[in-house]
Amino acid sequence: KAVYEQTCAMCHAAGVAGAPKLGDKAAWAPRVATGKAALVASVTNGKNAMPAKGGNANLKADEIAAAVDYILSQTK
Repeated sequence: KAVYEQTCAMCHAAGVAGAPKLGDKAAWAPRVATGKAALVASVTNGKNAMPAKGGNANLKADEIAAAVDYILSQTK
């Protein structure tokens, strides 16, 4: 949750630039269907308007995975 609040929430709380909002099950469904590994890869490498590591170059792999876990937990 801490990584989400510090980095991801900037876009995912309000849906900036098409980012799916936290907890929006419909918006997250096709992304969730790709699996956690694909989501972690998207965050790590960047996707569409999201820069690599969500714009926080200091994020470590375990922090990215934890943020993805938090986001996934909010879509259930």
